[in-house]
Amino acid sequence: MDSSNLDPNIVEKIKKLEEKFEAMGQDMSAYLDGLLHADYLNYWDYINLDTLLSLQQPRTKYPDEKIFIMYHQITELYFKLILWELEQLTSGGEFSAKRFLMKIERVNRYFEHLVNSFDIMVDGMEREQFLNFRMSLLPASGFQSAQYRLIEIYATDLQNLLPEENRKSLPEKYTEEELIQSVYWQKGATELKTGKKTLTLQQFEEKYRDTFIKTIKAKQDTNLYKVYHQHIAGAEEEEEIKEALREFDHLANVHWPLSHYKSAVRYLQGDPETIAATGGTNWQKYLPPRFQRIIFFPELWSEEEKKEWGKSWVLQQVKKQ
Repeated sequence: MDSSNLDPNIVEKIKKLEEKFEAMGQDMSAYLDGLLHADYLNYWDYINLDTLLSLQQPRTKYPDEKIFIMYHQITELYFKLILWELEQLTSGGEFSAKRFLMKIERVNRYFEHLVNSFDIMVDGMEREQFLNFRMSLLPASGFQSAQYRLIEIYATDLQNLLPEENRKSLPEKYTEEELIQSVYWQKGATELKTGKKTLTLQQFEEKYRDTFIKTIKAKQDTNLYKVYHQHIAGAEEEEEIKEALREFDHLANVHWPLSHYKSAVRYLQGDPETIAATGGTNWQKYLPPRFQRIIFFPELWSEEEKKEWGKSWVLQQVKKQ
């Protein structure tokens, strides 16, 4: 081919590639040889589709167990998307209010999809099948989702994740190790009769305690709560950001736990002492937001709103009946 007939844009790109590889001390021609020998990329290899579709491995003969597995896997992928956005917002560097707003809106879209999809769990399985296959999965529980706990740690100060009665009485000196033993969700996996930690909680702590403590230390000065207080006041997008953070708060701390509560009521009606299909989680006291009042950004809510935390969701559900 006559080089004089080459597209000038192609020639320019080749020159830029030469500069790039020369700056790295690399031979561009070797990389071009590799490009010539490489196969075209296809969809199924790019997303590892065969591997992805092989990850559903039911433990029982009940067909609806596969729904249960896949939905939880989908949930964890959404959590990973949320954490990816929160990591970018809390990793320091130059701050942009516009970028901050854009990423919070992404987080909210992910949570909206999760909340709106939860009918798959509420109405998508036969109750009898669920109660049978769920007993074979003990002591595993969705309570053990470390990614969801990391979302909470990325979002706010650990003080805001303590039981409500403990938030204003912190000792002057405390360690992250001490606080992680006091977070609100510890109460959600204690034995109803004895108050001791369930095996569900013991396993969870053994696997993830160090990860939680490491993340708390890394994000104590850069979590979303801190970023908001350090940068948002006076920004042109301040009111939009406040509204987006309120939506995030409500989706994560009201709609999401109450979607689980609705599912638990659907499948686990009755005395929780007689139904162990949650891995020992005390769901009747753990899930309702009015009991925990976990709020990532308390300053963005009025005292009346905090007092009525979760009530609006209940009223919406009543209207649907």
